[in-house]
Amino acid sequence: MSLREVFEQNPDRRYIMFGGKGGLGKTTFSAATAYWLAKTGKKVLVFSVDPQASLTDIFQQDIFGRGPVKIMDNLWAQEVDADRRIREYQQEIRQKILDMYGFDKVPDEIENYLQAAGAEPAMEESAIFDAVVDIIKEGSYDYYIYDLVPLGHALYYLKMARIYDEWINKITSLREEMAEYDRMASVMKRGQETEEDKILEELVYIKQRINTSSQILTDRQKTAFFFVVVPEEMIILDTQNAARLFADYVPIAGYVVNRLIPDELLKQNIPGYLRHRIAMQKTYVDKIGEVFGDKVKAFVPELERDVTGLAMVEKLAHIMYGDF
Repeated sequence: MSLREVFEQNPDRRYIMFGGKGGLGKTTFSAATAYWLAKTGKKVLVFSVDPQASLTDIFQQDIFGRGPVKIMDNLWAQEVDADRRIREYQQEIRQKILDMYGFDKVPDEIENYLQAAGAEPAMEESAIFDAVVDIIKEGSYDYYIYDLVPLGHALYYLKMARIYDEWINKITSLREEMAEYDRMASVMKRGQETEEDKILEELVYIKQRINTSSQILTDRQKTAFFFVVVPEEMIILDTQNAARLFADYVPIAGYVVNRLIPDELLKQNIPGYLRHRIAMQKTYVDKIGEVFGDKVKAFVPELERDVTGLAMVEKLAHIMYGDF
């Protein structure tokens, strides 16, 4: 089954991810897939969860932190401004603390904690995760294409739904265990009952958002995850290992092999270096066939230049999906 057939035979898979080590072609494949789907009449959003996103470079438009930006008919692209999201996050927390406890000012200890937490890498990942929940919950696109971060961070990102869910479950459980105490306390101090109810409401709200994201990520009917791999030994080994880890979190729909040096070059007078590279590559292409079998959905050649601008995105889309 080709990459195109995977899409055509599974029209309900609306959440598409390309993953792999950094620099293998995740973002260009995401852009080309979004382009192809848009050309077939589907309304598509391609968005990046990578703080060092490069959709702006590929589409040659400034889309960072501007929400969904229209690229062409049916196609929008978005890069999340994590720093701004963190500032909004912090302000939301401040306001909720003021609302819940009736303070005139956020206590210094909490403010210091918010400032320190804002500088943590985990806060950036959390902010992006939260932004993505907003994006997919909005639900106005036919397809959502995730431009993921490299493997290690991507796994962490995919785990976040489960980690957050377990954390919220524990907090909610503790809250419920304290319900009897709360009722007694509320009799003694009536105003406290309202404050604690707000806390529980907030926990339930967060849990609903996390569950929405988690259910989509793990739903084999709605989600497809493709690994990007190149014909090199270490990349093949890393992809094998990653596939075993990722299988617990996302439905793996196949593998796309990138950067194949065309065999036709062997008919030309080319340097020995290039001949050796092509020979070595053939060995690893055979290895990819042995390891991943019919789950390999497409082979993409090394292109003559970087995939930037719609003309190159279209060219790549034709290579990946054929005529359209």
